[in-house]
Amino acid sequence: MPLDPEAQSVLATMSAAGEIDFFSLPPAVVRENFGAMPGSNSGPACAKVEDRTIPGPGGPLPVRIYVPEGPGPKPGLVYFHGGGFVLCGLDTHDSTCRELANGAGCVVVSVDYRLAPEAKFPAAPEDCYAATCWTAEHAPELGIDPARLAVAGDSAGGNLAAVVSLMARDRMGPALVHQLLIYPVTDHGLETVSYKENGEGYFLTTGMMKWFWHHYLASEQDGANPLASPLRAEDLRDLPPATVLTAQYDPLRDEGHAYAEKLRKAGVPTAYTSYDGVFHGFFGMTELIPRARRAVDDACAALRQAFGASAR
Repeated sequence: MPLDPEAQSVLATMSAAGEIDFFSLPPAVVRENFGAMPGSNSGPACAKVEDRTIPGPGGPLPVRIYVPEGPGPKPGLVYFHGGGFVLCGLDTHDSTCRELANGAGCVVVSVDYRLAPEAKFPAAPEDCYAATCWTAEHAPELGIDPARLAVAGDSAGGNLAAVVSLMARDRMGPALVHQLLIYPVTDHGLETVSYKENGEGYFLTTGMMKWFWHHYLASEQDGANPLASPLRAEDLRDLPPATVLTAQYDPLRDEGHAYAEKLRKAGVPTAYTSYDGVFHGFFGMTELIPRARRAVDDACAALRQAFGASAR
């Protein structure tokens, strides 16, 4: 189907703000310009929001903790923001974390993992895994039921949620009840049909993804590592149940779908939805794009179901 009128309007506003020439600018400058782009939400109020610093493998690791109304202990969700492993942080994804905390009735721990190129792969997955372990270990202090812990993320954060699920399985880490993957990056390759169809004109471009991978990986060989490209993992058995969401006009659509199918074939209960008429990044635009409201509500429903099932 064609782009939703609201999605088309947001894209037009973004285009009017001017394009960022990624390859001609240092990452620090791109971060500043990218953070000023239109399209973000303010997000709902939570009962409590707290910034903390926890121990990380590369030094102190900032996190932001969102607590919704209601008695505890509550389920826990460790969230990893998108931004191509190079951009974004706690503030850019504040509204999404607020939405998930309130909508799913869970404590959300948002992780400000180290960014590339200052900290290349595997710094980000190691930070995210460490934060997940810390959340499980400190669950009583955080008001979290450790038996109801999930991970989630969008784009590069979706990659990290998938990778942390693999790490937790292989390292005998925290038992996760769900992984919510929002238009995840799952493969280093850029040759899918959705890259050919949507690689230009829909916010996230093929050129941007090349720039992200260039800064994230220490070498091209790292792109074949399952902790960078989880789609290339040989064995996806015994991973937590998954919800995978993609967008029609997104170059990452097909690799998200491929990962969902590979999870299913490995026997992992997996729900997959592709949202028509929208583009990469729409999930954080509930105040501008009605289909984003539906996607967030669907994600919260999937988490509530996962948390409820694990309590029985």
